[in-house]
Amino acid sequence: MQESPGGLSQAATVRARRGVPVDGLPEASPPMSAPLLLWVILLHWATSGGFVRGGRTWQHCTDLRPLDILSEVVPAGRLAHGMRVFQVQGVHGFQLTTSRPRALGFPASRLFIHCDCFPEEFSIIVTLRVLSIPAKRNEYVFTLMAEENPSVLVGLRYAPNKLHFIFWSQERAGGWQTHVTFPNVSLSDNQWHTLILAVSGQSFSLTVDCSIPKDVVAETPFPASLSVKRASFYLGNRRRRKGMFTGLLRQLVLLPGADATPRICTAMNFKVATLSVPTVLQDLPAKPTSNEVLKYPYETDTKVTLGSRPPCTKQEKAQFWFNASQRGLYLCNGSAWISMLEVKQRLDYVEEYQNLVTNSETMGVEVFTIPEVGLFTATANRYTPPGSAIYKWTDGKFVPYQNIPTYQAQSWKYFTIGKKIFLAVANFEQNDRGQEFSVIYKWSHRKEKFITYQRITTHSARDWEAFVIEGEAFLAVVNHRKGNNHNIDSVIYRWNPRTGLFETNQTIPTSGAYDWEFFTIGPYSFLAVANTFNGTSTKIYSHIYIWLSGSFQLFQSILTFGAADWEVFRIGDRVFLAVANSHSYDSGMPAPSNFYAINSSIYELNITAQMFVKFQDLLTYSALDWEFFSVGDDSFLVVANSFDGFTFSVNSIIYRWQGYEGFVAAHHLPTVGCRDWEAFHTAEGSYLLYSSAKEPLSRVLKLKTT
Repeated sequence: MQESPGGLSQAATVRARRGVPVDGLPEASPPMSAPLLLWVILLHWATSGGFVRGGRTWQHCTDLRPLDILSEVVPAGRLAHGMRVFQVQGVHGFQLTTSRPRALGFPASRLFIHCDCFPEEFSIIVTLRVLSIPAKRNEYVFTLMAEENPSVLVGLRYAPNKLHFIFWSQERAGGWQTHVTFPNVSLSDNQWHTLILAVSGQSFSLTVDCSIPKDVVAETPFPASLSVKRASFYLGNRRRRKGMFTGLLRQLVLLPGADATPRICTAMNFKVATLSVPTVLQDLPAKPTSNEVLKYPYETDTKVTLGSRPPCTKQEKAQFWFNASQRGLYLCNGSAWISMLEVKQRLDYVEEYQNLVTNSETMGVEVFTIPEVGLFTATANRYTPPGSAIYKWTDGKFVPYQNIPTYQAQSWKYFTIGKKIFLAVANFEQNDRGQEFSVIYKWSHRKEKFITYQRITTHSARDWEAFVIEGEAFLAVVNHRKGNNHNIDSVIYRWNPRTGLFETNQTIPTSGAYDWEFFTIGPYSFLAVANTFNGTSTKIYSHIYIWLSGSFQLFQSILTFGAADWEVFRIGDRVFLAVANSHSYDSGMPAPSNFYAINSSIYELNITAQMFVKFQDLLTYSALDWEFFSVGDDSFLVVANSFDGFTFSVNSIIYRWQGYEGFVAAHHLPTVGCRDWEAFHTAEGSYLLYSSAKEPLSRVLKLKTT
């Protein structure tokens, strides 16, 4: 294998790129010092002229600046024949509809002004929106072709679930064309995506939306001196109509001599991260004056609906709804209407709205919506019979809908896989036959109720968490204890689409665990566990895991005190993680004056430190749950205080976000043995639902706004 002048092999260069932080997040769990140090060395080496071969640098050809291929096709802002500008999901791109592919070309000499050679080491950055294409169809993003030769010198071609990088090698007589294929690249989802292809010798690396790179080491290296004399770039084609790109292009940049990943992967919106975008695509044109016409032919697929609230599904995504009665403009994000313009509401006070009589004490509640059916809540009740219940929102109230046998149920989790709708219950005790199962129920559209689908062996299960990573569905269960042993494995299950069942994928050691919390930051997926008790102490570490190479690996450990819940939330670009600490007990230490009056903590992601750091402590009383919600532009956290050491009649508190001050107590809510909070919204307003673990009564509270 060749070595670069900096002493690192090409494959090592690609491997090192895996350690580059994306928006400050590492790809592996701490400690991160070695990969970060390697990245710093590589960055210094690259930016100090390290990409050198044969005693020359690419400054002779291009000055190592980004070469904006798209801008060359629209010099001085004049669109080529057959180019149109469309706005989709708030982002502008070019659509290519010409019947004359050569009109979308320009001489390579306009980019390579000092020599006639293509860079030996480079990155290609593309931002595009791919439409669904037939299984056997291929579409070209761009090509570089010599005038006298029909072969492609350099090109990028997309096929369903594959991306092909093509180049011409002249090291043998006559030359030949090499295809480097990246499989499992799914872009046909009508979303914007940013691709970074880094090339160095035999090493080819593809990064999609700043996720983990896909690396290929090819037998044929990219040529050291590929002549571009009398060659031209062609946008979206190979000089003929067959294989014309049918999607939208926003960015197409060639960056000689460097891997563009560290420069691109710094924004929060990775799918439209930019290095260089033509001026015509950057902003909407100014409003014309007098009889002027718009400078560019902008078009959009936006539609505005008037009247009562319409459905918001994937079909209505990026469409608007104007609510005339409330003077509000809303945007559909594919599942819910997001306020874009309205008279902002502010929380004034909270009033009791409904006393919901439950089958028995309620350990947890789950509020969910079944499309075209309605809004529901499921209560996890202590006793069997009568088990747990599902209630449907009818005429502004929750009314009983279905009873389900459960065994000291602790929580419910609603989730979907494709068109299938599921509801999983965490059972804490054995059934009448001495079997210990938690159960997944599936919604029957015909019967309009949930029916038993799959039983999974669990051990005093406390919680389920459902999530999707790279298109695959997972379900994680928290096992609290087995007999008197609290130090046991909790399990992550993966959905098998062939069998239609969940199968064990990974086990993670936990200590009397209560809760899983899944969240994503950029392209990274995380799973936090709330460890409560190890058999002797509640002063133990809870852990945050990061998904790497097909499994969860330890990312960070945080000292907690009987942790019962994690809640992740975002305010602007800031990411927070709140832990509910329930009590402080250690068999080897003197007893505190109050086991239950204890700080619960809020942590904030520190990009520089690449970890969560403590942001604020709040005094709580055996806190069991946090719930984040918003009203207008204001953000709130409500805590479930359950016991103060003397009584279960304890105020739970709503905290308001006050910026520099952090969270400040705003409302004190009388509760009895409060166990869980759920925030939900209907057309009539916003509500909070809390469950009581000490009485068979849950309460719906309405948020009164001004």
